[in-house]
Amino acid sequence: LGDQYTNLTGDMIISAGVIGYLGAFTMTYREKAIHQWVKLCKTMGVPSSSKFSLTEALGDPVKIREWTICGLPNDSFSIDNGIVMANARRWPLLIDPQGQANKWIKEMEKADVRVIKLSDSDYLRTLENAIQFGLPVLLENVMEELDPSLEPLLLKNIFKVGGTNYIQLGDTQIEYSKDFRFYMTTAMRNPHYLPEIAVKVTLLNFMITQEGLSDQMLGVVVAEERPDLEEQRSELVIQSAENKKKLQDIESEILRVLSSSSGNILDDEEAVDILQSSKVLSDDITIKQAAAAETEIKIDEARQGYKPVASHSSTLYFCVTDMGNIDPMYQYSLGWFNGLFTRAITESEQSEDLDQRLENLNGFFTYLLFQNVSRSLFEKDKLLFAFLLCCKIKAAGGNLDLQELRFLLTGGVSLGGEVAPNPTAEDGMWLSDRSWGELIRTETLAPAWEGISAHVSENPS
Repeated sequence: LGDQYTNLTGDMIISAGVIGYLGAFTMTYREKAIHQWVKLCKTMGVPSSSKFSLTEALGDPVKIREWTICGLPNDSFSIDNGIVMANARRWPLLIDPQGQANKWIKEMEKADVRVIKLSDSDYLRTLENAIQFGLPVLLENVMEELDPSLEPLLLKNIFKVGGTNYIQLGDTQIEYSKDFRFYMTTAMRNPHYLPEIAVKVTLLNFMITQEGLSDQMLGVVVAEERPDLEEQRSELVIQSAENKKKLQDIESEILRVLSSSSGNILDDEEAVDILQSSKVLSDDITIKQAAAAETEIKIDEARQGYKPVASHSSTLYFCVTDMGNIDPMYQYSLGWFNGLFTRAITESEQSEDLDQRLENLNGFFTYLLFQNVSRSLFEKDKLLFAFLLCCKIKAAGGNLDLQELRFLLTGGVSLGGEVAPNPTAEDGMWLSDRSWGELIRTETLAPAWEGISAHVSENPS
């Protein structure tokens, strides 16, 4: 920042920062960094929005609609990832353990996409053809190292011969099409890429968020329970995207007419006719968009009734994924989880009363998930899973003090200083010094625990 950037707004600078540096990080870390950058812009007198949003700064509503139709999760984190991917200068490498980005790219590029793996014997031949003819390529199952032969492609070492772009891939010199697109995905949960790889690609964290999964689960449960609503909503999304695209085309046509017209535009009959028809079409689309917006509000109100089930199911999914921290063998796919959820919707007890139906569904799915996951666990880990499930459900419902849970798991942190002597020292030391220290620290948790150490000191027996 400084005199050399006087023509740039804070939003432009922060957008460049997000695209260049924050792709690999989680949503929480991104928000913290952006908040600090906004403060820094204000301190240095650079004009910027009080609350920065990448979607507002660089997002194209029509493009975002198309992405969500193709399967991009409709939460802010995933949409930001899509915007970063569309605007970054380096090819994207997506950290995608749940396979959502993989599925989205295949759907988005389904007409021409070439899917390859580094283990394929002919992957370089497929890549060469795609580069030459301008086809999209998806490289799946990337590990922590990339084939050195991909380096010219990652660095975009393009050179011109006789006015035509070429790239050297291996021993072959290939004509380079400007329409070529290259995507890489890894199914690893926490890959460690060396700096020499990280600087050649745009690393993007596509690990699913609780907010994003909740929105997806809402779509699943509404599609099963109220297919009429979900169908109507899908039609509205497509119609709205088409209408916005038409409006953009109208604007482009008007600008073309104005720029190409010479002299008084009122004397140009063709230009006047185009402007009049554009106005009529624009007014018609505006009326349709207003009607669609009203319908969408009504549909969303009806869908919100099923939100408790969606939130509950997304909480359960993160309980299951946490088991991977206990043993790497405990891996459960999102596809399997969705299948189990759909089965629960079908098999759980029906009810005309929505609240009762939601209660039945939550109870049945929780038990079904517990049964299925427990079958795949070692005996020693089954109680731990039950405890984890219980804690997560209670915490999500606001019925668990997370500070107390953290204390139970860690025993708190000693801040040093003098500690009163252990009162059970003369009584067989039935309470260890460590436990005595933890008992004293318990008093800082809540008023209910106040005075417990004094009580034990006075009544050690």
